[in-house]
Amino acid sequence: MDDGDAALALRALGWILSDEPRAERLLGLTGLAPGELRASLGEQATLAAILSFLSGHENDLVACADALQVPPASIAAAAQRLEGTTA
Repeated sequence: MDDGDAALALRALGWILSDEPRAERLLGLTGLAPGELRASLGEQATLAAILSFLSGHENDLVACADALQVPPASIAAAAQRLEGTTA
């Protein structure tokens, strides 16, 4: 797992959790309870799910990328690497 991708996923999670409806949608789509999410933050699958959540919602992807000052394509590419679908 690339440390840069993991760090990006954690930064993105902070952005997601800053908005309660968005955070609830993440939990609903991933099926994770808040405690499970917290406990699994070191797992590649959880980090991939966080970035994939953003990649699946263009408005959130663009807003998060803006907030983190990274190109949206960087978030999408990190999600793919964490999912193991690209090198």
